[in-house]
This record gives sequence, C-alpha cells and structure tokens, in this order.
Amino acid sequence: QVQLVESGGGLVQPGGSLRLSCAASGVTFKNHDMAWYRQAPGKEREMVAAGRWFGGSDYYVDSVKGRFTVLRDTNHPILYLQMDNLKPEDAALYYCNTVVQDTDYWGQGTQVTVSS
Repeated sequence: QVQLVESGGGLVQPGGSLRLSCAASGVTFKNHDMAWYRQAPGKEREMVAAGRWFGGSDYYVDSVKGRFTVLRDTNHPILYLQMDNLKPEDAALYYCNTVVQDTDYWGQGTQVTVSS
C-alpha cells in the first residue's frame, strides 16, 4: 500500500519561504508520476507542480513559476516543494500525489497560511 505523508506547512509572512516535504513508502518507486496540488477554501483543487519522482522536466502552473521548485531525495524517496516569495494567494492545503499502476494516491495534506 502506497503511503504519502506531507509535512512542512505553517504560517509565513508574504515574501517568506517554506519547504514542504512528501515522504513516500509502500512501494519500490521507479520513475512514477508525481505532483503537488493545493486547495484553498471555496476553490477547486489545482495542480501546482508535476513531474517524475526521479527527475526529468517539471511542470509548474503559471502562478508559481519562478517561485516554487520541486526538489528530490531519491534515496528515501522524499519529494520537496520549495516555495519562495510566498503570496497571500498561495495559502491553501497542499497535497502530494502519485500514480502507481493507474491508481492515484494522496497524502493527508499540509496547511500553508500566508499572512502578515
């Protein structure tokens, strides 16, 4: 059973930074698809960044390009989402997602609040 556990959320001021983590277990990962999503209250869940666990080109939604970066620790494996120059509109519940054998797996989410 694939398990994803996110951490690293919190309260940060506008312009600040956070690094989210997504620790995966339960399967021997190959270069499976992965993604970071977020959902703000009253809004639909949106994909923020996507790629593969072990590298390759990453996709970023326009609103975060140049501010968010996907990082990887392939030994464990752990995915990170480095978020810089955070804006109030980045506040949301952030989820890690992966697809293994055509099945979507989600973590429980980690809350990011951006406020002065």
